[in-house]
Amino acid sequence: MSLIRPFRALRPAPGRAEEVLAPPYDVLSSEEARERARGRPWSFLHISKPEIDLAADIDPYADAVYAKAAENLERMVGEGVLVRDAVPGYYVYRLTREGRSQTGLAAVASVADYRTNRIRKHELTTPVKEDDRVRQIEAVNAETGPVMIAYDDAPEVDAILAAAAAGPAEVDVTWADGVRHQMWPITEAGAIDALTRAVDSLPAIYIADGHHRSAAASRVAEARKDAPESVRSFLAVLFPAAEMTILGYHRVIRDLNGMDGDALLAALGRDFAVDPAPEPVEPRSAGVFGMYLGGRWYRLTVRPELVDQDPIGRLPITILTRRVIEPLFGITDQRKDKRIDFVGGGRGLAELARRVDSGDKAVAFALYPTQMSDLIAVADAGEIMPPKSTWFEPKLADGLVSHVLD
Repeated sequence: MSLIRPFRALRPAPGRAEEVLAPPYDVLSSEEARERARGRPWSFLHISKPEIDLAADIDPYADAVYAKAAENLERMVGEGVLVRDAVPGYYVYRLTREGRSQTGLAAVASVADYRTNRIRKHELTTPVKEDDRVRQIEAVNAETGPVMIAYDDAPEVDAILAAAAAGPAEVDVTWADGVRHQMWPITEAGAIDALTRAVDSLPAIYIADGHHRSAAASRVAEARKDAPESVRSFLAVLFPAAEMTILGYHRVIRDLNGMDGDALLAALGRDFAVDPAPEPVEPRSAGVFGMYLGGRWYRLTVRPELVDQDPIGRLPITILTRRVIEPLFGITDQRKDKRIDFVGGGRGLAELARRVDSGDKAVAFALYPTQMSDLIAVADAGEIMPPKSTWFEPKLADGLVSHVLD
């Protein structure tokens, strides 16, 4: 099997995309999703976050939730809101945010190449979230959330996508947040073959966002060994690495681990220059951090000689983990420790201050974004980043294309 192949997407009927498209399942809480879907019966949130149609206190991992997802998908297909393309194709997917565009290719990617690390990973998954995606895929018999993948330096792929997107888009939706989602199907056999060959010539491609979705798809494929080839692949959108944007993925911590504010500042002073700041601190380099504590901002600058220069050691989150989170707060597993939480860069620094000022958390740290070159270096080295190291913006929409497992 090739690295990618075309597929028959399940997608909004003509003119229905604006009613259907929704943020990814994992960027909204159940409460936020319920509010976002209010008065929108065809929002894809009814499939990706089906607990919004059940009792407010329901366990989001209850059997009834997955059954509701299947019921809602069947209803949207039955009402003609979602339709299946008659022939396999590829799909150009362009995201535009604040005047910056990234143009990608929606396809299904090979599970076999995922398992051999030609489709490279940089994060571990958590069992609960991976199990959730497996159950969602099995319930609806489809992959409804695409994995965001990066490729490095493929001008032939870029040229084919640009040519396919030269005319009016078949889907053109701008959300309230200003992000524009456009899509152009590619059904011409020559263009499909050229794209398949061009992508297949790449030595590797890189999972950017969607490690749980790809891991879950691999498990579903393993469980369906005798199923058709379509089950041995997963839904993906491939973008040029140079066009992708990573924002900081910030940390908030519930308590000061027995210290008061002065003691924390003194402890930080051993490894950092600590400077009070008159305004929120947006880090501009890997060794600089913003900290919100006791109603004010501080700029933390790590001493350069303390930073390891290997692909993992130079990451902002590694510096913060090794110099602050583990030794000062005693948090050794950020995936499981309930004292730490994560705030995506898309929510802004004001969210960090809000979480602390509300009393929900005691301190917040703002991080410089991981760079795409670092992500690729870590993946090529076969290493694993600390959890929640990357926050990609803009996010792919759920509901634009889904991959039905025939």
